[in-house]
Amino acid sequence: MADDKTINIDDINYAVYKIGEWKNHYEINQIGLSHEIPVTKNTITHIKFSMDEIRASQFDLSDKKVNGFVAIALQLNPKVQEMKLDDIVELEEKEYQNILDELENLEVLDENDSIPLESDEYLIYKLEKDCHVTTSIPANEYTKQFYKDELKRIEDALD
Repeated sequence: MADDKTINIDDINYAVYKIGEWKNHYEINQIGLSHEIPVTKNTITHIKFSMDEIRASQFDLSDKKVNGFVAIALQLNPKVQEMKLDDIVELEEKEYQNILDELENLEVLDENDSIPLESDEYLIYKLEKDCHVTTSIPANEYTKQFYKDELKRIEDALD
């Protein structure tokens, strides 16, 4: 960290995003349902790792083993619940590949730069490791408000 008010773009202890829209539409992959678009190489690496972890989780549904994204989507998304399991698995794979493609083609900030921690241009999360789990904690007021608004949006969508 450069100082208490600035973070280096290459600091692996922070995830940095901008508010935006993904190029593709997503139904299953929670990464693609977010309005948070990563703007650093480290954040992209963290997202890929998180997706791989969720996809590595296996659940038995009917006569199939499915990954964590499929299982979560079946629990939370009424639109997905109406689909055939084979179609859901196929859609998840397509969404995963599309997100990887989008991540590879994003413009990222220069790793040699730094940004103010109290930025209202970027969503900044402090990453903390607790055993095998990485927790993202909003690191400034702008991110805290966005996080609260996103949770409300998700709650409203589930009602």
